[in-house]
Amino acid sequence: MTDANPVNIYEYEEVARTKLGKGEYDFIAGAATDEITLRRTRAVLDSIVMKPRMLVDISDKDMSTTVLGQEISFPVMLDPAGNHSAAHPDAELATARAAGSAGTLMVLSAQASRTLEEVSQAASGPIWYQQYFFKDRGLTLEMARRAEEAGYSALCLTVDAKVKPKRERNIRNNYQGPASPNYDPSLNVGGSSWTFGLDAPSGAATYEDLDWLASNTRLPLVVKGIMVAEDGYQSAEHGAKAVIVSNHGTRYLDTTFATIEVLPEVVDAVNGNIEVYMDGGIRRGSDVFKALALGARAVLIGRPLFWGLAVDGEDGVKSVLEMLRDELEATMGMCGKTTVESIDRDSIATVSPLLSLFPTGTEFR
Repeated sequence: MTDANPVNIYEYEEVARTKLGKGEYDFIAGAATDEITLRRTRAVLDSIVMKPRMLVDISDKDMSTTVLGQEISFPVMLDPAGNHSAAHPDAELATARAAGSAGTLMVLSAQASRTLEEVSQAASGPIWYQQYFFKDRGLTLEMARRAEEAGYSALCLTVDAKVKPKRERNIRNNYQGPASPNYDPSLNVGGSSWTFGLDAPSGAATYEDLDWLASNTRLPLVVKGIMVAEDGYQSAEHGAKAVIVSNHGTRYLDTTFATIEVLPEVVDAVNGNIEVYMDGGIRRGSDVFKALALGARAVLIGRPLFWGLAVDGEDGVKSVLEMLRDELEATMGMCGKTTVESIDRDSIATVSPLLSLFPTGTEFR
């Protein structure tokens, strides 16, 4: 237990900062180069306003939804994020237990500090495994097979980690994260410093590789890192069952869009054929509401789970999730919505001339 009593995720971050070393905090909080998009994302989310509705019966609210047919108690999941041991010794085991206790889903990072088998055994709720296209196709298939055998119910295929990013906080701190125990140590896979040899995520991967993996695993594929409509459409055409609109926490490319700016075009492009989720900057239940209104079936959080872990381990992660659920429930009530499915684009508006929530739409062939 902790003596701290944060009342929101921002306060969790402030307490966590006092408990983490500078290197660990900067690795979690930081982003690529000048971190412009990291800062700008908050302003974009704040530029979307909600429309309150009165004299609507909201006495019976249902916040549950399904993702790939699996029920979760509310539409917030945990992103794949590496090395939870940087925040707490129980690491991903604590996170998995917290997700199950909250009735939601965890996506285990390929760079986890515990093996995927250990985390699967600790999980009490649904769990997906993060997958990369490695330069060695044999390693790609080996990790998919291990996830299948360990009881994971989907592969979250991260496709935007194809270059070595410049994260200047890490450079200044000379920060190097540990390698993941999920890989042969001789491969140097899973740490914060990919060797970009045979073990690294492949920069040569194409949609043909997506077809190949879809045909070689029994698990559904969720493609993470989609930021334009065409990539959403192509993912659906080549075997994905869902996509995550994500800019990797702006950790690879700066001065790109905030994810919520491009969410509508991806939703429109897939046209209901696959599910669409979103991550990026979620800190309030109202942020969740805005993403749902723009077509996301659910959202994922990354950095906030580390703040919860650092402050109070498993209980801290549960508290972060509960805060988002309580805030979302209150927001839904004020906007006259009793189910997550009823939240639509008519529930919001924008005060930002840079943000187009209602694109005209483009046909893709």
